[in-house]
Parts: sequence; C-alpha cells; structure tokens
Amino acid sequence: MVSQDYIQKMETRQNYRNLWHTDLLHTIQADTPYCCFATFCSPCASYLLRKRALYNDMSRYVCCGGYMPCSGRCGESRCPEFCLATEVFCCFANSVASTRFMLQDEFNIQTTQCDNCIIGFMFCLNQIACIFSLVAMIVGSEEISEASHILNLLSDVVYCSVCACMQTQHKVEMDKRDGKFGPQPMAVPPVQVMSRIDQPYPPTVGYPPAQPQQAYGYPPPGAAPPQGYPAYPPPQAAAYPPPQGYSAYPPQGYPPAGYPK
Repeated sequence: MVSQDYIQKMETRQNYRNLWHTDLLHTIQADTPYCCFATFCSPCASYLLRKRALYNDMSRYVCCGGYMPCSGRCGESRCPEFCLATEVFCCFANSVASTRFMLQDEFNIQTTQCDNCIIGFMFCLNQIACIFSLVAMIVGSEEISEASHILNLLSDVVYCSVCACMQTQHKVEMDKRDGKFGPQPMAVPPVQVMSRIDQPYPPTVGYPPAQPQQAYGYPPPGAAPPQGYPAYPPPQAAAYPPPQGYSAYPPQGYPPAGYPK
C-alpha cells in the first residue's frame, strides 16, 4: 500500500513550475556522447548520476532515494557504494526514477506532458508485451507467441531508449546546476545605470571635467586671459566719446556756483 507521505509528494510535484533544461525529445542533440554511453552502459550511468546528484557525498545515500518501502533498511550507512551498485543492477528502473525524483524535488522541476506521454507509452508497451506473453503461454498459439516476441523486442528497445534519454536529461540538468553552461538565469544582474532613453546623449554624459582655467585663483594676477575671453576689468578707453545725442556727464558748469559740495 502506498504511504500517505508518498502520495503527498506526488501531489506536490505536480505543482512545480520549473522545466528541465532539455526535454526527452532533444536529449540526443543536447549530449550525444553521453546518450550513447547511457544506452550501452545504463547501470554505470545510473550509478554515476546518483552519486553526482548527492554531490558526491555518499553519506547522504538512501536506497532508491527514500521513495521505496525498503529505503533506509538495507544497511546503506555501512556500505553505501555497494548498496548503490546493487540498486542500479538489480532495480535499474527504480534507480533511474529515484534520481529523477530527487532532481525534481531539489529544483522544483515539473514533467512536461510530452515527457509524460513518452514515459507512459514505454510502460504501456511493457504491459502489453507482458500480457501477450501470458496469453501465448496459456493458449499455445504460434501466431500469438510470435507476436509476443515482437512486442517484447519492441518494448525492450523503447525501454532502453527512453531510460537513456532520461539519464541524459538528468546529466544535462546537473551540468546546468554545476554552472557548466555559464551564468545561471537567476544570477544577480549587473549594476544598471539609469538614463533617459527618449533623448540621445553626447559621448560624455554629465558635466565635463573642470578646466584648469576655471579653477579657483586662475589665472594668476597679471597673466593674459585665455584666448577668446575679453580682458577683465576692461581697459579704460583713452577718450570715450559719449554716444551721439548724449552730452558729457556731468555737464559743464555743474554744480552751480554756491551749491554746497
């Protein structure tokens, strides 16, 4: 009987919002060499992936990731490497699924509908092949027996292919976790400089640096002013005639005689 804790975990996993770095249809393109390795040496790939999922800390190892009733009861604490090797060879499907659940729970990754269809098709084909094998044993028909052999072969091919793609998917996700694809999407963004985007800026934004001529106490007394600037104070004109129509000030004879100064 399935435990309530397991059912709760499955319900929680359905509400995850993150996605795998690559789906099952594109895992061959994402990492072709590892997909071939996982196809021809599946238990070894499962062993390495589980150890990597535990950050190479085997003291954290629990049989089947703690998702099976036998988890924690197989002496994992005494010899975790041997227990993991036994798991990947004797319970290969559970070892792949356990690593998958561990990654999903750690990074809140959901399984897309496409991945669910592929995994569901694999299980359904295995069940159909098993049913045909039982029927062929009971009836003894050569035709049904031949069909059961074909279905078993087809189900084995699909099973090995899907498991290899799942293991490659796990490997690519851990490559992303370990930063092998560069900065993470949720990394702290660089410092942004606020500026107006509706007006073009000159090459130098802000106030230009102060020139030496503008500094306090410059130019020194008696020095010539910078080119383009008038001398200050302006030199007194030798003879400054008043504008036409204006008389000289003060007028001659002013103030009148006898006016107190």
